[in-house]
Amino acid sequence: MNRSLAILLTISVVAATSLAQAPTAPASAPAPKSSLRILCGTFPIALFTRNITAGRANVQVESMIPAGMGCPHDYVLTPADMQKIAASDVFIANGLGMEEFLGEPLKKANPNIVVIDTSEGISDLIELQEPPHEAENEQQAADGHNQAESQPVRHNPHLFASPRMAAQVVRNIAAGLAKVDPAGAGLYERNAKAYAARLEKLADEFAEMGKKLQARKIVTEHAVFDYLARDAGLEIVAVVEETPGQEPSASEMLGLVRLIRNSSAAAVFTEPQYPARVAQTVAMEAGVKTAVLDPVASGPDDAAPDYYEKVMRANIQTLKTTLESKGPQ
Repeated sequence: MNRSLAILLTISVVAATSLAQAPTAPASAPAPKSSLRILCGTFPIALFTRNITAGRANVQVESMIPAGMGCPHDYVLTPADMQKIAASDVFIANGLGMEEFLGEPLKKANPNIVVIDTSEGISDLIELQEPPHEAENEQQAADGHNQAESQPVRHNPHLFASPRMAAQVVRNIAAGLAKVDPAGAGLYERNAKAYAARLEKLADEFAEMGKKLQARKIVTEHAVFDYLARDAGLEIVAVVEETPGQEPSASEMLGLVRLIRNSSAAAVFTEPQYPARVAQTVAMEAGVKTAVLDPVASGPDDAAPDYYEKVMRANIQTLKTTLESKGPQ
């Protein structure tokens, strides 16, 4: 054996021995969790959640309903929605029946998803006033009971349209996320405390503004502003559409006009998410003002963190301008 061949054999033996003695990583080592994927039912809930999770690394917040859609009345889940649910760790719901389309499909798409109901534990809720049907009332009177006794209580789910209630929703979201992600609990609590304080201040501004208004009786397009009206000391005497998307009949419109005149309501407020034609017609016939109030049920995809506060302050200005004096525009 020549010298070159001997050296080559020696190097090979040493290399083989070193490889045999080196520690090896387990072949099936689990990969660390890279992110917390949060899916929110609606735009305002997603906006609140982004404020709460700001600064927390590897947290993804998405709204299932398109940001510009508004309240998900009569919404039907799509295959893309089911894929979003399947890929998420947490679903944050408005609650109080706002997401009636979920239920069993949610658990079917993702049995392990954690659901946070933002309305849980909130006690100062407003009941939805269901319009009684005349034929039903006659039958119920004959049976010896009334509609209120036979119908289950349903609470108004539009908590987000009131800064005061939104502050409670924000605290509920933070508490729920703290249980899911204990390492981020401190951050969630601090962010929620600061954000809720700003919302409470905003509610105080509505209350102060309401005390200075000359007119406080109003009509709204839907039952979305009940909580906001309570914040501002306003009285909603009627709504144009009891169910969003279902326009009143001609006789119902005439009834609304009479009600507005008899109650001395000062204005009819529409929403940017829905056509305003019927509400404007009713207001014109009744001889009262019309204006647009935004409940922040929808917004831009890239809404800034303070988007809610800016829209609500614009609402304050609208109420001031519209209700400071009575009479048609």
